[in-house]
Amino acid sequence: MSATTSSERRTTTLDLRQKKERGLPITWLTAYDYPTALAIDRAGLDGILVGDSLGMVVLGYATTLPVTMDEMIHHCKAVARGAHRAFLVGDMPFLSYQVSPAEAVRNAGRFLQEGGMDAVKLEGGETILPALRAILAAGIPVMGHLGLTPQSIHQLGGYRMQGKTAAAARRLIDDALLLERSGCFSIVLESIPARLADLVSRRLAIPTIGIGAGAGCDGQVLVTHDLLGLFDRFTPKFAKKYADLRGEMARAFSQYREDVERRSFPAAEHTAEMPDAEWQTLLDDLGESGAATRGS
Repeated sequence: MSATTSSERRTTTLDLRQKKERGLPITWLTAYDYPTALAIDRAGLDGILVGDSLGMVVLGYATTLPVTMDEMIHHCKAVARGAHRAFLVGDMPFLSYQVSPAEAVRNAGRFLQEGGMDAVKLEGGETILPALRAILAAGIPVMGHLGLTPQSIHQLGGYRMQGKTAAAARRLIDDALLLERSGCFSIVLESIPARLADLVSRRLAIPTIGIGAGAGCDGQVLVTHDLLGLFDRFTPKFAKKYADLRGEMARAFSQYREDVERRSFPAAEHTAEMPDAEWQTLLDDLGESGAATRGS
């Protein structure tokens, strides 16, 4: 698809469902700021996820658990200003929907009312049903998330593939069907065996979006900082690095430092001057007529 303009209409949940029905792959990336959202939107992707992964790749937290609602809303606002076509989903952070259904609705509503999102994403299966149903009843679209759920890493024992046993795979399938019946418009499947993700995708009428779940999902999502090579702590096995911007940034920063130290930057082409007559008038006024200036 070619670059898009802000005059094109916003992608909807119906558009995503129809792409699955027609067998067309669905494309997603994460974004946390205006320029990234603008670039992704212009590239023609279907959706943008403002993930709580921003806690690790932007804010420097060790996990996603410290991310707050206010931090999520701040970044959602920036993304919404940059994206005019892609469907926008905000990640509900840890403890924003687990305490009570009423609090879950209030927090979910902030993503749409303040953050400019089109929907929210919740992690988990059967255990989140009270919050999920309350949010849906308020008219807020919900994307599910199964498999490796980062907000539960302490319970899961770390960032490990899920659904590797028959029993675990069956629980995931049951949860996926439950989320679909409850009203989710889509489900993210993270870090599960490829054939399990393919099986789940074929059993669901709603689209699945895979991350580390193989090519059998209806769509794919990656953390943009992994795709661009910007996150320095680790690169997940499932992430394809399309660029090494961290290396390019380091090169550019070092070159800038060297240019400043050598006084080769700023050069004449980067510099503005006042008209000679005005400059001379200033010097005369200061009693510095004919005084030498640095660089002359």
